[in-house]
Amino acid sequence: MRKITAILGTALICVTGSVATTFAQTPVPPKNGYVPDAATAIKIAVAVWTPIYGERQIADEKPYRATLKDGVWTVEGSMPPNLIEIAKSDGRILRVEHGE
Repeated sequence: MRKITAILGTALICVTGSVATTFAQTPVPPKNGYVPDAATAIKIAVAVWTPIYGERQIADEKPYRATLKDGVWTVEGSMPPNLIEIAKSDGRILRVEHGE
């Protein structure tokens, strides 16, 4: 009986530890989303555009403008039609468009 109790106790500790680890690895999303403001949306846009179109071209399209509508940031450069749409809640890139 002692052996069974020890095994069950060990199993309970393992399960409890596993559940605690799972909760620790699943962060609570920030209250204002992962992209809370226009400045953050612009930084993400530049980081996505630069490897695609080149640093110089993207820098030449300053100033950038970010607008929020229905939980989606739209960031545009000064030379349309270049834009990127970013989900405010989780930072997903929803659309990338760039005119040449």
